[in-house]
Amino acid sequence: MRRADRLFEIIQRLRRRRVVTASSLAEHFEVSERTIYRDISDLIASKVPIEGAAGIGYSLRKGYDLPPLMFSESELEALVFGARMVQNWSDAELGRAADAALSKIESVLPSHLQKMMDDRSLWASKDVRRVPVSFDLGKLRASIRGCRKIRFRYCDEKGAETQRKVRPLSLWFYPPFWTAASWCELRDDFRFFRVDRMSEVEFLSEDFPQETGKTAADLFLHLLSRS
Repeated sequence: MRRADRLFEIIQRLRRRRVVTASSLAEHFEVSERTIYRDISDLIASKVPIEGAAGIGYSLRKGYDLPPLMFSESELEALVFGARMVQNWSDAELGRAADAALSKIESVLPSHLQKMMDDRSLWASKDVRRVPVSFDLGKLRASIRGCRKIRFRYCDEKGAETQRKVRPLSLWFYPPFWTAASWCELRDDFRFFRVDRMSEVEFLSEDFPQETGKTAADLFLHLLSRS
């Protein structure tokens, strides 16, 4: 690893943890502790607000951030590929947001990374086998963010229809289907609804509280307990 890359990664590790020791950094980067001490000294000399001392550990003063877009080629490749998937598999609003994000990234990239924007070694096809959805997924995402209930008619895999009123918690993507993870008032439990089987969707103004046992975090804990 180049020294410049190591310095960048040291800052990243300090950002993610409260206190990091020189020995743990040396082990991670496979260098000597003396090298880490020199790296830390150089970062401090460059006005990076690192606090601590040898033998105790180092931390990064709260609020410090790095200049944006200091990406490695692999990191940029992941971002570009992810944005292309969003463009081709999500709703129109999120697709436009992904396109705008790529444009912003491209406008400020250093010259040696510009080529990554046109790289075709990873590609998300536009032939997406997209399943038609009868409503705007953007509105569903807004209801999730705003903690507002929705009502809809649902047709299950056996063709049975029910009327549901739910607290939408998150959207899950299992290609080629989007699924709305929700707290269902009819079943008084967590339920997953394929959005292509939802119809007559009403986006209600009725808010729902972050009630213990009925949140997205609780849903994940519930699924983990069953695995």
